[in-house]
Amino acid sequence: MTTAEAKAAARQRVASLAFWSIVVAGVVLALKLVAWYITGSVALYSDAAESIVNVIASAAAFWAIQVSYKPADQDHPFGHHKAEYFSAVLEGVLIVVAALLILNEVWQSWRHPAPLEQPRQGLAVNGVATVINAIWAWTLIRTGRSAKSPALVADGQHIMTDVVTSVGVLGGLVGAVLTGWQILDPALAVIVALNILWQGWHVIGSSMNGLMDRAVDTQEHMQIRDIISANSKGALEVHDLKTRIAGRATFIEFHLVVDADMTVGASHVICDRIEDALKAEIPSVRVTIHVEPDDEAKLPKGTTAVPFA
Repeated sequence: MTTAEAKAAARQRVASLAFWSIVVAGVVLALKLVAWYITGSVALYSDAAESIVNVIASAAAFWAIQVSYKPADQDHPFGHHKAEYFSAVLEGVLIVVAALLILNEVWQSWRHPAPLEQPRQGLAVNGVATVINAIWAWTLIRTGRSAKSPALVADGQHIMTDVVTSVGVLGGLVGAVLTGWQILDPALAVIVALNILWQGWHVIGSSMNGLMDRAVDTQEHMQIRDIISANSKGALEVHDLKTRIAGRATFIEFHLVVDADMTVGASHVICDRIEDALKAEIPSVRVTIHVEPDDEAKLPKGTTAVPFA
């Protein structure tokens, strides 16, 4: 399979998962609404409210992924990779809104308490929805990370938080049924709301980092240095290495110092060798190399170590 074919296959897989995420979110929402309707539990209502966010967020992620894969054009010469971050920010905002709705429902429940109805049936339905969510969240996170898709990762992380929330709610409601302590129902809903608020803040913060041109992590930065160093034979030095992440794309730029008497053609050969090596190891990489003469070097003359300043 060629590189172009591999990229097309990866794009198709990400887009397909984004679409099916809407379907799965809809099915899970329907199951949780049934569980809430059967029991009248405010905790299960809070669980269902978060699933409403999942449906909206999945639709936004599907749209953002379609936009992010559009090729570069005259108005967007660097591509549309950051579109996925907008989806993730929207998801974070929706999570916060869901938490506020849950807190409002908790307040109403405390003012007008009511016993749980058919708790076993409701918990069973909610349990099925939780299992579906757990499998799907793991799939989205795993694929999103391998494809460097912020929208898929954010969607998967939110759903995984929903899974943790659901497990806590189910366990708490079982306790409420066994002990008869009805106060556990609204108390659990408050915990759910606070957990959702924390997750929303995390999703928004992570997405804002992407919009602010965050650099690659330390491990990947060292990998990039090693690749450049191993393929820069003929150059004297490399300095001012900078990186930034925009969705799936990683942008790399640096200055390459060569002998002032080296021809343009010879320096271009070195640049091509470095760029090819980076593209072979890092998916969707964009490389910009600024060639400079030796009087621009930052290391002392005669340095024979790794050519990095």
